[in-house]
Amino acid sequence: MRVGAVFPQGEFTRVDPDEVVAFVRRLEDAGYDHLLVYDHVLGADSEARADWTGFYDHRDPFLEPLMLFAFLARECSLEFVTDVLVLPQRQTALVAKQVATLDLLAPGRIRLGIGIGWNSVEYDALGVDFSTRATRIEEQIGLLRRLWTEPALTHDGASDAVDAAGIAPLPRAPIPIWLGTATAPGPLARVGRLADGWIPMPMVQPGHGFEEAWATVRAAAVDAGRDPNALGLEGHVHVPAGSDARTPERVARWRDSGADAVALNPLRDEAAWPAGHLDLLLRAAESVL
Repeated sequence: MRVGAVFPQGEFTRVDPDEVVAFVRRLEDAGYDHLLVYDHVLGADSEARADWTGFYDHRDPFLEPLMLFAFLARECSLEFVTDVLVLPQRQTALVAKQVATLDLLAPGRIRLGIGIGWNSVEYDALGVDFSTRATRIEEQIGLLRRLWTEPALTHDGASDAVDAAGIAPLPRAPIPIWLGTATAPGPLARVGRLADGWIPMPMVQPGHGFEEAWATVRAAAVDAGRDPNALGLEGHVHVPAGSDARTPERVARWRDSGADAVALNPLRDEAAWPAGHLDLLLRAAESVL
C-alpha cells in the first residue's frame, strides 16, 4: 500500500520557495511516495457573514495545487494528487490543458482527484452556478478524457461546448481521475460509474461508514458494466500531535479494507509550519513505513 503526505494547506504561515522544496524533499527521503494537496480558490469573509460555518474562510492560506505541482515537478519524484480539485467551478478545457502539461513535465506522476466542493461563495466569484455542480462534474469527466486522448473533437453538452478543437500536446498515457466524496448515495454511485478511484473524506473510516459506502461504490460499478476490482481506494489517517501509537493500527485497517494508498494528514492539530508539520509526518513515516 502506497503512503502519501497531506501538504498543510490552510496552516502555513509564510511562502518561502526554498522552504517548500525542502519540506517536500524531506518527505520523499522519509519514504513517502505521493503528495496530496487540498484546493480552494477563494475564502469567504467570515467576518461579513455572521452565520458562516464553512471549514475554511478568507484567513486560511491556500496555494493553487496545479501551480504548486508545476513548481515541484523537477524538485522531487513524488506522485502529485489533488485532494481534491473543485472541478465544476473551473473551465474544463483549461483544466485539461493544465493537467496534460503537468503530466508531460512529471510523466506518470499526476493523479487528478476531483470533487464538487461545498463553498457557494467560490462558485459565485468564479461565475458558475453552484446548483449545477453535480451534473456538471459528470459531463466534465467524460470531456476531460476525450480532450486527453483525441487530437480534435466536437462536444455540445449542457455545460461545455467544444467545436472541432483539441489540445496539443496530448498526455503520453491516460491520467487517472479519482473522486472525493463523503457517503451520500448519489456521489458514491458517481464514483462507481465514472471514476478510476475513490478518495473518501477524512471522517469516513473503516468501522465508521466506510464499509457500507464502499459496497455502494462497487455495486454502482457493477451496474455500469465496470470491474469493481479495478477501482482504486485511498484512505486518510490523521497524524496527532500527541501520541501516535495508534497510527500504524489505523493505517493497517485501511490496508485490510483493500486500500491501494493511505494519506497521512497532519492538519487540525495546531502544528507550526514547517517544522511542526514535518515532525508529525516524519514520526508517522517511522511508525508505518
